[in-house]
Amino acid sequence: QVQLVESGGGLVQAGGSLRLSCAASGRSFSSSGMGWFRQAPGKEREFLATINWSSSNTIYADSVKGRFTISRDNAKNTVYLQMNSLKPEDTAVYFCAAGWGPGTRTYNYWGHGTQVTVSS
Repeated sequence: QVQLVESGGGLVQAGGSLRLSCAASGRSFSSSGMGWFRQAPGKEREFLATINWSSSNTIYADSVKGRFTISRDNAKNTVYLQMNSLKPEDTAVYFCAAGWGPGTRTYNYWGHGTQVTVSS
């Protein structure tokens, strides 16, 4: 079993940057793919990025490609999401999850989320 805790959210002005972290507990982290998602009020949960266990493969949603970067440090059991050039429409609760791929169904463990608010 894997437990996930996100951190690093907050309030930032448009054009700014934030780095989210997701700390994982459990032995299977280093062998598991990881992903980042977000959910804005009244909207469905949206896939953002995923990374495989060895960091050799990543997938990004078109909405964040070129602005967001997913990475991981297996020695620290942590996955990161570096977010640059933030826009007001990036405002949402951001979640990390254990799994792989661009859909929510292939993820079996989820964190509780961290709020990101981008002001214009």
